[in-house]
Amino acid sequence: MTTAVATPEIGRTKAFLRLVMIEHSVFALPFAYIAALTAMFLQDAHVHWVQLLLVTVCMVGLRTFAMAANRIIDREIDARNPRTAGRELVTGAVSLRTAYTGSAVALVVFLAAAALLNPLCLALAPIAVIPMVVYPYGKRFTDFPHAILGLAQAMGPVGAWIAVTGTWSWEACVLGLAVGVWIGGFDLIFACQDVMADRADGVRSVPARFGVAKALYGARAAHVVTMLLLGWYAWLTAAGWAFWMGLAVVSAAFVYEHSIVRPGDLSRLNRAFFQVNGFVGISLFCFALLDLALRGLTL
Repeated sequence: MTTAVATPEIGRTKAFLRLVMIEHSVFALPFAYIAALTAMFLQDAHVHWVQLLLVTVCMVGLRTFAMAANRIIDREIDARNPRTAGRELVTGAVSLRTAYTGSAVALVVFLAAAALLNPLCLALAPIAVIPMVVYPYGKRFTDFPHAILGLAQAMGPVGAWIAVTGTWSWEACVLGLAVGVWIGGFDLIFACQDVMADRADGVRSVPARFGVAKALYGARAAHVVTMLLLGWYAWLTAAGWAFWMGLAVVSAAFVYEHSIVRPGDLSRLNRAFFQVNGFVGISLFCFALLDLALRGLTL
């Protein structure tokens, strides 16, 4: 009897996690860790594990809420797009009630973790929620919803720094801006595969308005700006050679990413989006961690 009751619950949980694509936390989470660990290094050169755990809970909780909200708001658009017609809310694998419940739980978890960190985190938490909800509506009123997504993602490193120090930091703002421009840039690439469906359905984006070629040029420009901002962050935080080596690796990854996606050939778009950008976040975090360890960060 217990097994019969538990199995559907496990199935619903797995379906909800597929809905919110929980594995994509790999994109923004490493940069939150870079910000948090750098703040810890500058503060007392020690890793504070409870704070790091709460930062993780905040990031995953907020992202889960954002993805669930996105899927709920976009479910009718998704149903009309052949690429997204198989999503869980469209097929019924996840009910609307489950999606609402999951998003509410994720939001409560995010706010609770923010409250446990410090008063400023809790006070600013609602501000972080706003662009997460506005983003899915963005494609209905602007050709640049990618910028709203970038703004939403830029808050991760800023929030992680505040979580550690309880104060505002311009260094974290520069890192957050770099993350926002980076994610906005690769969202331009991702949106290229939906040009025909978006135009037919009246969904707005840079590729739908200006064409695939211009969107890809925009993504290249965004990633050049990303590298400049990451270099500025490295200079502001007096990063060592390991971090700068990480920037060289990231730069090479960007070159590869843009070499495999062309206006006339989007066949390797998913590799550019998922694999390369996942590599960018993880690799830079590893080099940043090495740099901090070499400079004296201790467990």
